[in-house]
Amino acid sequence: MSGQRTEVAGDQNENSRNESQKWTRSQIFTLVSAASLNFSSMICYSILAPFFPKEAGRKGANDTVVGMIFGCFALFNLVFSLVLGKYIVQIGAKFMFLSGMFISGWSTILFGLLDKAPNGPIFITLCFIIRSMDAIGFAGSITASFSILASTFPNNVATIMGLLEIFSGLGLVMGPPVGGFLYQTFGYEVPFIAVGCIVLLMVPLNMCILPNYDGIASKESFWKLLAIPKITFVCLIVISISSCIGFLDPTISLFVTEKFNLHSGYIGLVFLGFALSYALSSPLLGYLSDNIPRIRKWLMLIGSWLIAVSFFLLGPAPIFHIKCRLWMFVLMLVISGFSLSLSGIPVFPEIISCVYENGFEEGLGTLGLVSGMFGACWCLGSFVGPTLGGYLYEKLGFEWAAFIQGSFPLFFGSLLGLFFIVEIFQERRSLSGIHTDEERAPLISN
Repeated sequence: MSGQRTEVAGDQNENSRNESQKWTRSQIFTLVSAASLNFSSMICYSILAPFFPKEAGRKGANDTVVGMIFGCFALFNLVFSLVLGKYIVQIGAKFMFLSGMFISGWSTILFGLLDKAPNGPIFITLCFIIRSMDAIGFAGSITASFSILASTFPNNVATIMGLLEIFSGLGLVMGPPVGGFLYQTFGYEVPFIAVGCIVLLMVPLNMCILPNYDGIASKESFWKLLAIPKITFVCLIVISISSCIGFLDPTISLFVTEKFNLHSGYIGLVFLGFALSYALSSPLLGYLSDNIPRIRKWLMLIGSWLIAVSFFLLGPAPIFHIKCRLWMFVLMLVISGFSLSLSGIPVFPEIISCVYENGFEEGLGTLGLVSGMFGACWCLGSFVGPTLGGYLYEKLGFEWAAFIQGSFPLFFGSLLGLFFIVEIFQERRSLSGIHTDEERAPLISN
């Protein structure tokens, strides 16, 4: 790619379209910034899972309330993803990225001080408030990150996102075992303070290296996006798979402790299977999605069905009459991680292609809309998963709760499959109509 380096998103789009093997300095800096965000946000998100449900139980929160504390993060993330995605041009992508990291870092530190709060309603209320603030910061930084990446690498969105998911997976891998180890060694406060400080240290780094991005505000709305049938079905897939992943947050540590009698440090290691399979498979699936676009829809379809099967056997459900064993539990988590990348990585580039095919203008404004909607759908599932999961776990137990969660991607995946079949028949019928008209056309016009 040629040598002039600029910090304006329009020029970066042009550079990306004049494809070459070499990235510009500004593209490399953008990748570094996005990688630092993916790593720090995922380690913040995943650090709670091994020990927070047990600690919250001691402070007077039952399983349902713990699920709601996890779920409120997703609820606020959902609302602010839509708002910030709509106004990304007016706010500024870089400012949104940096301020989101700053809010998230301080929220994580404050969450670590909650063991000083009185037991009962005060502790629970403060959990909701701080977790909600963290969600607002996360929504800003992730929405800005998706928009910036799609603007900087318009022809390689899935490849770049798949590459960056290595850092998300690394954060998911490190969060639970590191959090469990620090909690066992130093107590409740240290894991949150340590991780929060890491996030805050990323802010000045990104302030220096992340380029500025300009664009034109989009005149379209989220409702016009959802009016496209294909996007609606794809969004339902996103909601269902994120619901399954969110379900694991408040329930998995309780189930593993009860079933296999593991302490916090080993519970963190159980998460490794899920995170590693997701991180290692994402780059390959991103590369395939960019280079063979026609397989994206089939990847999403297979991934949604595969994650359903893994959740049916995670307990496993009593209807299968299979005894639960630790090796099988870890294997199902590995399959869940692979299915997540299989169905999740192709989604963002597929939606972008679809909106451009339907007449949306190219630019940061439209990318902000798509990023906000993608983030909102993911967060809706992440809210339903822990909230419903905590309730189902309390009433029915882990085995049936996991089975019910797995039925969501199975159902919506089947709907998506039917839509693709109808779409294929319509395309063939239209092609056959064109050929018929050509055959009937007179060879010499009057």
